Amino acid sequence: MTSATEAPNSDVLRRDAGPAERPGRAPGGPSKTERHNTKNLRSLARAQARSYPAWFLIPAFAILAVFFFVPTILNFVYAFTNWSAFHPGVAFIGWDNFVSLFSDGQVLVSLRTTLIYALLVAVFQNLFGFVLALFLEKDTRLNRTARVFFFIPVLMSSLAVGYIFQAILQPDGALNGFLGLFAGHSVSIPWLGSTTWTIVVVALVQSWKFMGLSMLIYLAGFKTMSEDVLEAAKIDGASWLRTLRSIRFPLLAPALTFNVATALLGSMNGFDVVQGTTKGGPAQTTEVLNIFIYRTFGQGLYAQATTMSLILFLVVIIIAFPVIKFLRKREEVL
Repeated sequence: MTSATEAPNSDVLRRDAGPAERPGRAPGGPSKTERHNTKNLRSLARAQARSYPAWFLIPAFAILAVFFFVPTILNFVYAFTNWSAFHPGVAFIGWDNFVSLFSDGQVLVSLRTTLIYALLVAVFQNLFGFVLALFLEKDTRLNRTARVFFFIPVLMSSLAVGYIFQAILQPDGALNGFLGLFAGHSVSIPWLGSTTWTIVVVALVQSWKFMGLSMLIYLAGFKTMSEDVLEAAKIDGASWLRTLRSIRFPLLAPALTFNVATALLGSMNGFDVVQGTTKGGPAQTTEVLNIFIYRTFGQGLYAQATTMSLILFLVVIIIAFPVIKFLRKREEVL
């Protein structure tokens, strides 16, 4: 009786034994099959590494070095020299370029204009893109066609867009002619002639060009939202506006981070749209730092232009990246 009772219990214990107690596995270590699979994976990885040798990357790294790393290093070097069209050689002069630029005061004005321009573009571009994403969210044939048309300006040349709007916004341009049809008389508003509002107009042009990109990113964010969360909000009686404000917009935090980062970095390094529309005018009120650098380099002051590009590089690091870091922390909180 005792042996018959103990036999089933011993079978149960053997079935319930942990992996370390089963045959073929050392206590506290992987089994023979697992060691064999790991060995095969390592052999496969070594075979793939031999199939794709690292020297295939040499052409790509050579191009990257010639067109990015070397110019970046030389940018730091020439900023401390007297390199210009008026000197036969290049000599080290230390911090003289920085002292002369900041004592002149014009670089600070251009820097302030750049920051205002970047802030306006970041706000307008994200606002336009978000509104378009809301209107074109439903996956219909009409909305898909509209998305394509709104994305076309992103693919166009920024300089071409600037010249097109420069012609449209002239006092005798297409916009004033269109307004004159409704007003019943001739309209000649100098859209690009105001020392106060022209920078806003140029920022709107820049935002119009890239709002299609922001729209696509927000649309992608809407598509990744869980339907269960939205359905639960609807069941709880939340209105469309309350759902948008309390649920959908917080869930767009990664898309907002990407769009704000691209808008800030793109506008702080902006040149084409401003050059095509105003060339920095009127009275240099739209002269962002890259326009100032372009004008200074054209005057033969190569070292000073290089110094200003270094200043712009440092400003982007000091301002844009902390903003991006703040938005990334916001994502974690939400």
